[in-house]
Amino acid sequence: MTVLAVAEHRRGELRAVSHELVTAGRELADATDGDLHVAVVSGSVEEYADRLDREGVDVIHTVAHGEEFNHDVYTQAVTQLADEIDPTVLLMPQSVNGLDYAPAVANRLGLPLITDAVDLAYDDGLTATRELYGSKVETTIDSHADSTAVTIRPAEWPAAEGSGDATVEPFEATIDESAIRSTVTGFQEVGGGDVDISEADVLVSIGRGIEEEENLDLIRDLADTLDATLSASRPIVDNGWLPKNRQVGQSGKVVTPDVYIAIGISGAVQHVAGMKGADTIVAINDDPNAPIFDIADYGIVDDLFDVVPALIEQFE
Repeated sequence: MTVLAVAEHRRGELRAVSHELVTAGRELADATDGDLHVAVVSGSVEEYADRLDREGVDVIHTVAHGEEFNHDVYTQAVTQLADEIDPTVLLMPQSVNGLDYAPAVANRLGLPLITDAVDLAYDDGLTATRELYGSKVETTIDSHADSTAVTIRPAEWPAAEGSGDATVEPFEATIDESAIRSTVTGFQEVGGGDVDISEADVLVSIGRGIEEEENLDLIRDLADTLDATLSASRPIVDNGWLPKNRQVGQSGKVVTPDVYIAIGISGAVQHVAGMKGADTIVAINDDPNAPIFDIADYGIVDDLFDVVPALIEQFE
């Protein structure tokens, strides 16, 4: 069995999902004593290859063409590489870019495509787990095709670690320049654009428990004290108290900070789907039965208006 995982980068940086793809791919390959191949297309491919050489990677394929993501380049390059390698499973990220080219690649290769997988297993065929109805229901999809294309949800697998000894092989894709109908001319952040919460190391996140918009100043003081970034659950954004780019959750951003402090957040499945990959989760809620405590590493059952000032005083 051979697994081919396609890494993702943006503006000179590998996205976190790239190393999560390595973990998912290695787990599948181990199920049949197979090989894990990783591909990186465009940009500083040699630098990316060095950073992708984690434990468990057998071969890294580099495709040097352009700098940033381009649908037509990725579609052609990944299709040609998959044609040559003939992987049993082709893994791509469930991201804006991944959802752009994955269906086109699967269509060109004539492969079944399973999207947004949160778990994968292989035993005489591929079994992918997906979540439905706002992550309230899990369902499994079996594929007995010789080869299957899959996109995986970010933050569902831990990032691969350790140093590897993979073979790096440049792949000379034949890119039809006449088929490239778009180019990247720049980037513009949406929803305020003041910060990217998905890149934060420490997040202080607020939910309905804040009660009134003016109480956000207290949470901002805590975030400033901790040198953290402020984020929120959907109700805060729906109320217009914080911009959309601060929203964590299924309809917001998936975040994987070192520390996630959830204040006055009940822990609805839609929100949990966006932050459960955090290394350490601290929950502050006056309801001892709040679902957020089911995934929290540390929990404080008390009134946030008592706890937060005490934390600010302690850390100052």
